[in-house]
Amino acid sequence: MSVIIDTGCANLTSLKFALERLTRNVLISSDPETINSAARVFLPGVGSAQYAMGVLEERGLIPVIQNLIQPVLGICLGMQMLTSSSSEGDIACLDLVPGEVKGLQTQDLRLPHMGWNTLAECTDHPLLHRISSDMYFYFVHSYGVGVTDTSIAQCEYGSRFSAAIAHQNFMGVQFHPERSSAAGSQLLKNFLELQI
Repeated sequence: MSVIIDTGCANLTSLKFALERLTRNVLISSDPETINSAARVFLPGVGSAQYAMGVLEERGLIPVIQNLIQPVLGICLGMQMLTSSSSEGDIACLDLVPGEVKGLQTQDLRLPHMGWNTLAECTDHPLLHRISSDMYFYFVHSYGVGVTDTSIAQCEYGSRFSAAIAHQNFMGVQFHPERSSAAGSQLLKNFLELQI
C-alpha cells in the first residue's frame, strides 16, 4: 500500500490518479497508523511552507514523518519541507535532508518558475532510473533548495537549484511528476519499485 499524506494544501487527487495508473493500493490519509503501515509514502505540497508545516504540526504528523523508515517522496513543497529550514516565512522544516530553502535567484526571468524544463547533472540514483537530461518535467515554484551533496538532479532557471534530492530513505523532487507526462510516470514507477 502507498499512502499520500494529506497535507491539506495540495491537489492530492491528481497525484492519486497518476499513481493508480501504476499500482492498485493508494490511499490519502493523515492517520499516523495508516502512514506508518505504508510500504511507500508521498509528501505532496503546494503553496506556503509556513501553512503546510502548520498543518503537519496541527495533525501531529511531524514526528510521524521524521520517524518513517520506508521510502518517502516529497513533491514540490513536500520536497522543500524535508530540508532543515525555509526562508519562506523563516521557519523550521522537517530536517530530514540537509539543505535550506531560499528564494530562486532568477536574474531577469520571471517568478514563479512555471512550466516545462529539463534536468541536469542527473546521478545514477535508482529514483532516476531511465530518466535522462533531455526529458521535460513540469515546475511551479518561487523557492528552491540549493545544490548540495544530496542533490541527485539539478535544474537551471537563472541559476542552478536542486531538482531532486535524496538522503537515506527520504527523497524529493521539485517538479510535479503527476503533471509531467511519461517522464513523470517513469519517476513514480521508479519510486514504487525502490528497494531500501
